[in-house]
Amino acid sequence: MFPAKYGLFPYVFLIYLCMPAYYMAGTTGWRLITGYGLLLLFLVTYRQLYNSPNNKTFTFWLIIQVGIIMILAIFYNLFNIFLGFFPANFIGWYANKKIFNRALILFAIAIISPIFIHSDHLFSEGNLTLLVFVAVMLISPFGIRSMNSKMELEKKLDEANEQIKELVKRDERMRIARDLHDTLGHTLSMITLKSQLVGKLLSKDIEKAKIETKEIERTSRSALRQVRELVSDMRAVTVAEELIEVESILQTAGISFQLFGDPKLEEVPSLTQNILSMCLREAVTNIVKHSNANNCSVHLIQEEGEIVLEVEDDGIGLVNQGKQGNGLKGIHERLALIDGSVTIHSRKGVQLVITIPIIVKEAKAGVVS
Repeated sequence: MFPAKYGLFPYVFLIYLCMPAYYMAGTTGWRLITGYGLLLLFLVTYRQLYNSPNNKTFTFWLIIQVGIIMILAIFYNLFNIFLGFFPANFIGWYANKKIFNRALILFAIAIISPIFIHSDHLFSEGNLTLLVFVAVMLISPFGIRSMNSKMELEKKLDEANEQIKELVKRDERMRIARDLHDTLGHTLSMITLKSQLVGKLLSKDIEKAKIETKEIERTSRSALRQVRELVSDMRAVTVAEELIEVESILQTAGISFQLFGDPKLEEVPSLTQNILSMCLREAVTNIVKHSNANNCSVHLIQEEGEIVLEVEDDGIGLVNQGKQGNGLKGIHERLALIDGSVTIHSRKGVQLVITIPIIVKEAKAGVVS
């Protein structure tokens, strides 16, 4: 009935239709049929406003909805004016400031008109609290518009960040391709030419062919060395190496650092170490930026079948560290690649516990568990 991205919110709002339906039950005949028909049309406008493809269609259904509220408030019951919270929400969806102001002014006129018409009834029965709700109704579109603008800005920022990531990946791929071409292109071309030369010399000059064969071997070894150098530049960072960098970062920030456990992790695969290093870096970056901590400790615990990394600080805790969302999301995404998990405890400071399963090799039996 409503777009899935809005969740249950549109359905919760339907509860407010119970009140006008109750008021309508007190009428009879054509008045009753017309009233329920208008409520049904109001429900249609409500659905269509969530599904309108453009501003013109959206405005069309909004005008009908406000018109129904005016009719129900003037000719049935003044308290039907509470239905105005429905269009108040939708008016806040206008991104264009000029259109928003125009819609709000027209909406205010439409809502205030029934109050003027029934002013005697309003003051005689002491229902002045209705005016408070009308004021809230007219103010709420500003808050909704501000919230929608913020959400739209965050969406654009996320899209921009994704584009930046893609550009970084593309730039890295181009760099690797360029390095491979510049490093190996010439060498492999030489090997190809010398191989062709050997093929021709085999039937004419065996000794010279042997010399060229050795030259091909020397050139291929040179190419292999170049590949190793290239891979070495892109190699993964070990936990031990990252801890040296972490200690330097914390000392620069004036935060005391303590390490517990063996950082070598010789039995842990390179991929696991690299992901663990990136998670450690993200955790420490959050501590430096947001925690106001004086001390930080890292515990490395190797157990059978898993490795546990604990990063703890004595800062202000997670409650006031609202900017950590993206960093923690990144840690979750990285750990998902190797079936790892992370738990966070926030009391006096923050304790981040990362658990990663590892393959344990039984050397004697030659069995992997």
